Amino acid sequence: MRNGLLIALLLIGIAPCRLFSIERIVVEALFTDKAMVSVDGVRRLLKLNQPSPEGLRLISATSKEAVIELDGERQVYPLGGHITTHFSKPERLTAKVWRNQAGAYTTVGTINGLTVNFLVDTGATAVAMHASQAKRLGISYRLEGKPIYVNTANGTTSAYEVTLQRVQVGDITLRQIRGFVIDGIGPNRVLLGMSFLNRVKMEDRGEVLLLEQKF
Repeated sequence: MRNGLLIALLLIGIAPCRLFSIERIVVEALFTDKAMVSVDGVRRLLKLNQPSPEGLRLISATSKEAVIELDGERQVYPLGGHITTHFSKPERLTAKVWRNQAGAYTTVGTINGLTVNFLVDTGATAVAMHASQAKRLGISYRLEGKPIYVNTANGTTSAYEVTLQRVQVGDITLRQIRGFVIDGIGPNRVLLGMSFLNRVKMEDRGEVLLLEQKF
């Protein structure tokens, strides 16, 4: 009886501890008072003040960011934010764009989840493409776009201003990006213009252009 009582007292005195060693947490989706996260590859739906098996506790969540607590420490993380077990700042998302034989920076990325070939163009105001490219991407530029005129290498031409829901290069994904759809057959590659580039840090290292997402 005394042994049983002693064990019970010891159990009462033991503080809750985290039994799992977490290496990586990724915020995948955010809702009001809920957050979908990936914990070392295991998907968890966090609800307010309901600890996950790993010890994560959601303090608050909106459609833009979540406050998550681990081991008594809290941090604010946006959608797509990465968390480590030490709760350091979210890791920087980067992309490397290599220079081609012609001396231009080109890469493969996606627009609204579909693959495109990008040409980095700091002289382009926005992410620009021709009409056939826009149709392949399912962009209803004539119905939803705003008629404008843009300056190109061949002079002034008509175009449509649109909003691209999602543009991805490497690990960097940006949303609500200004885009131009140009009437005609050019440019051959989609121009990765300043509406995207202004929202990242750029470092020209000669043969490679390093892009880093701003938080």
